[in-house]
Amino acid sequence: MREPAFVSRNKAKWQRFEEMLRGANRANATPDEKADLFIHLTDDLSYAKTFYPRSKTTQYLNQLTSSIYSLIYKNKQEDRGRIMRFWTQELPLLYYEQRRYLLYAFLIFVSAVVLGVVSSHYDNNFARLILSDGYVNMTLENIEKGDPMGVYKTGNEWYVSVVITIHNIRVSFFCFVMGIFFFFFTAFMLLYNGTMVGVFQYFFYQRGLFWTSFLTIWIHGTLEISAIIIAGAAGMVMGNSALFPQTYSRIDSFIRGAKKGVKMLLGLVPVFIVAGFLEGYVTRHTEMPTWLKIAIIGGSACVVLFYFVLYPFALGRQEAQKTVGQQSV
Repeated sequence: MREPAFVSRNKAKWQRFEEMLRGANRANATPDEKADLFIHLTDDLSYAKTFYPRSKTTQYLNQLTSSIYSLIYKNKQEDRGRIMRFWTQELPLLYYEQRRYLLYAFLIFVSAVVLGVVSSHYDNNFARLILSDGYVNMTLENIEKGDPMGVYKTGNEWYVSVVITIHNIRVSFFCFVMGIFFFFFTAFMLLYNGTMVGVFQYFFYQRGLFWTSFLTIWIHGTLEISAIIIAGAAGMVMGNSALFPQTYSRIDSFIRGAKKGVKMLLGLVPVFIVAGFLEGYVTRHTEMPTWLKIAIIGGSACVVLFYFVLYPFALGRQEAQKTVGQQSV
C-alpha cells in the first residue's frame, strides 16, 4: 500500500488519539476503548516501520504511540493512587466528618446492652423472648454437657465462615437501609441488636459463665458489633440528610447523604470478611489459651479504635489546621 493511501485510511483513527491526548475526548473513552486503539496504533507503527522506515508518517506514529503509552500508564498509576487515597484519606476523613453519628450509634447500642441486662435481671423469661426458646434450650443442654459454647463448633469451617459473613453483611446493610425511613428506624435496629447482646451476656452471667462466654463470642464479636454500630451510623447519616436538607432540596440532600453512607459501609468490607473468618475458624476452638483469646479480642478492638476513631480524628485535625493556615496566608 502506498503511503498516501495508508495515511488516508487511518487518519481518522489517529485523530481520535490526538483528541484523547489533548483531553477533548479523554473522559468519553473507556479503558477497553483506549486499549483497542493503542493496539491498532502499534500495528500501524509496525507496518509503517516496515514499509516507510524513514518517512515523516513513521516518526509521527512513533511519537503518538509513546505519548499514548505514557497516558495509559499514568492513568493506571492514578487509579492505584486513587484506591490508596480512598482508604487512607477519603474514608477516614468521612468518618471524622460524621463522628457525631458514630457517637450516637455507639451510645444507643450501649444503652440497649444495659437495657437487655436490666430486663433480664428482673424478668427470667426475657431471654426466651429475645433469643427464642429454641436457642435458650439448646444452650442449656450444651451447658449441662459441659460445653456451653458448643453452638460455635457445629458445621464446616468454610461454610460457617461464608454464612456468617453474609449474615453480618445483611444485618449491617439492614441497619443502614433503615435510614431510608429516617433516623428512628436505624436507632430501633441498634436498640434491638444491643438488647440481644445484653441479654446474651447476662444469660451466661447468671450461670457463672460470663468470662467463658465473653472470651469466646468477642473473638469475632468485637469486629461484628463494631460493624453493626458503624452501619447504624451510616443509616443515620442518610436518614438525617432527608430530615434536615439545609440549603439543598430534600431529594438532593438525601442523595448526598446516601452516597456518604454507602462509602462508610464500604469501609466495613474487610471487617465483615475478617469477622466471618474468625467466627468460622477461630471461635470454635474454645480450648485456646486465655492469653491468645485476649490478644485476638484486644487486637481487634485496637484496629477498630485506630482506623475508625483515632486516625480519622488525627487526620481531621490535621486537615483543619491546614485550612486555617491557608486562610491566614
